[in-house]
Amino acid sequence: MKFPPPLFSPLTCFTHLSRLARLPALPRLPAPRLSSALLGATALELFVLTGRLIAYPFGLAPERDGTAPAEAGPPGATDPPATVATTALPVTAATTPPVVLLHGFIDNRSAFVVLRRTLTRHGRRPASLNYSPLTRDVRTAAELLGRHVEEICARTGHSRVDIVGHSLGGLIARYYVQRLGGDRRVRTLVTLGTPHGGTAVAPGAGVHPIVRQMRGGSSVIEELRGPAPGCRTRFVSFWSELDQVMVPVETACVDHPDLDAVNVRVTGIGHLALPLHPTVAAAVREALEAPEAGEDDATAAGATSAA
Repeated sequence: MKFPPPLFSPLTCFTHLSRLARLPALPRLPAPRLSSALLGATALELFVLTGRLIAYPFGLAPERDGTAPAEAGPPGATDPPATVATTALPVTAATTPPVVLLHGFIDNRSAFVVLRRTLTRHGRRPASLNYSPLTRDVRTAAELLGRHVEEICARTGHSRVDIVGHSLGGLIARYYVQRLGGDRRVRTLVTLGTPHGGTAVAPGAGVHPIVRQMRGGSSVIEELRGPAPGCRTRFVSFWSELDQVMVPVETACVDHPDLDAVNVRVTGIGHLALPLHPTVAAAVREALEAPEAGEDDATAAGATSAA
């Protein structure tokens, strides 16, 4: 999917993906000010929303055998102005685990057209799971995800998978990993704008139960705050300081003493653009290619920036 020309100069984002070490708790950030960056990100969100509405019908049909035909995104222009600074990482072997893509609330697999293209170009075969917008409980969706993962493992012969989840999809995947024993199957969980700590912005919370579960203090959020000793999954959470759906914005960070987690800050784009920005997609691919502890202790030195 292409985007309109940049509306403001690129901003820098920082991450440390080389060893995926646990990070200390991030300081609470002030709310974004009404600036050219925020106005630009808001305009981009509206453009992305239009494109998502156009692409939505193409993602309604479920995939066959865990793979899907090439998808064409809606027309657009150039990349939006976001930058992610990443550390060069070694490319994994051809036997890398399958990648499961899990969309957000009232969405479908069409949200991952850019990420799917990026992963496919680098030898990965992503598989998407569409869960119903009528799903009323994160726990139920997590159980469905677990069955889907088992089917993929049985079909491919792999014992583990990687998962990338956007927004609610990341929360469902985390619940599966942390509360349903999914850590034995999930090697790396990447989340994009996921309300790990609960968000104060939850449109329709009074109508839809699963939206209420994304609010701070919900039973699901409190369960995820509980102990998770020995969790084998590593977490990489991408969060944007211009994400107007995550309030406060740092709620999209994984902050848990028992989890091996790294948080990646993205600037210049909002919530809807996270799974569609080519630079974010490249950073997600690098995160998935990072070796596990014991797989490869060698890491490349130096940092590179992609715009």
